[in-house]
Amino acid sequence: MDTASQSTKKASSSVQEAATRKAPFGSRFLTNDTDVWNHNAWDHVPPPDDQGEAISKALEKQRSNPVPAEEKAKYNDKPSRHWDNFYKMNAANFFRNRKWLHNEFPELVAGTKAGAGPFVVAEIGCGAGNSAYPLLSSNQNPDLKVFAYDYSPHAVKLVQRNELYEAPPIGSIEAAVWDLTSRSGIPSNLKEGSVDVAVLIFVMSALHPEEWAQAVDNVYKQILKPGGLVVLRDYGRYDLAQLRFKSNRLLDDNFYIRGDKTRVYFFEIDELSLMFTGKKATAAQHASAQNCTVEKEEEEEGDGDRDTTTTTTEPLEQVIHALSDVKLSDGTISVSEPSTALPNPSLPLLLSPQAYPMPEPEIHPSLLTLQNSGSPPRFSTEQLGVDRRLLVNRKRQLKMYRVWMQGQFRKLP
Repeated sequence: MDTASQSTKKASSSVQEAATRKAPFGSRFLTNDTDVWNHNAWDHVPPPDDQGEAISKALEKQRSNPVPAEEKAKYNDKPSRHWDNFYKMNAANFFRNRKWLHNEFPELVAGTKAGAGPFVVAEIGCGAGNSAYPLLSSNQNPDLKVFAYDYSPHAVKLVQRNELYEAPPIGSIEAAVWDLTSRSGIPSNLKEGSVDVAVLIFVMSALHPEEWAQAVDNVYKQILKPGGLVVLRDYGRYDLAQLRFKSNRLLDDNFYIRGDKTRVYFFEIDELSLMFTGKKATAAQHASAQNCTVEKEEEEEGDGDRDTTTTTTEPLEQVIHALSDVKLSDGTISVSEPSTALPNPSLPLLLSPQAYPMPEPEIHPSLLTLQNSGSPPRFSTEQLGVDRRLLVNRKRQLKMYRVWMQGQFRKLP
């Protein structure tokens, strides 16, 4: 095997800097197509030419059987209760602790170093504390304060039941119930404008698109101090999880209801840029988005059409089964490749890539109004990119593509 296809332990961010376009150290790149079946996963893999076909067929099925209009209100009314039921069923067992935060967000980690001084972190949409506790566990700063908020009361109880909650080795943690989209102010235990870093990991996607503006408004006006930072990671457009959804799951374009009644949206890079800066992503950020890598550790953040009986992340075979009706033109079940064999250049293509081009990027209407609003920018972009990963089932020779968004946005004075 090529030495270029080998990998070492990852030690830097998944998202490449737009200016340098240089691959991070320790990433596993697929430099030779014949190596694809040598590992279960590869970084820095753009979608193949025929991915447009898989996307078109999956979306066509979803749009032909959306959630009935008369049922949408019940999913959008008091969504916190569905997350409450989720955490009652799954406790703290569903999501893995996010140890990858240390690679992805250096400024967040800098606040945990000895001698860093007073530093306040707010994990909003904390769930069971899967970001807060890895941060606290490695903390060496006695002046670190971690606040954990969720609109699910049961999630907050799980945070409070953790053995580190009452007696963290160093620093402190407080958890409380709070809705990021609230119009009634911030939590009573938090001083306005006091947070150095706000953590939003798979949070914005759980909100209705009409709630995004209020969520960002709260973070900007009430949570962050001047110069404070938002660190964000979320689902990307046409991720495997999006293509997996079946009938009666589509609430709106790119917005779905899972089997456990929790919601999820899949973002374009321009949408996140508009949400925080009022402008679309720059050409450099778009270029960087095509050349990104993804964290080695699994990130199964409740993907796809899970049901309420799920207690752990789904095994790969179960994911493949869920994709069994996403068939390509030759009848195979892969979501990405129409053939399970390596390509033979002497054979004609089954389908020209032009026949199924990648869909044009769609931006939610609620965000388009921000582009020409004339309002002064509230955040600058420190980082914005797309993480792509190719998952491989070597036994069945299937390829599956994951897509995540990642960003860091600095509050302007």
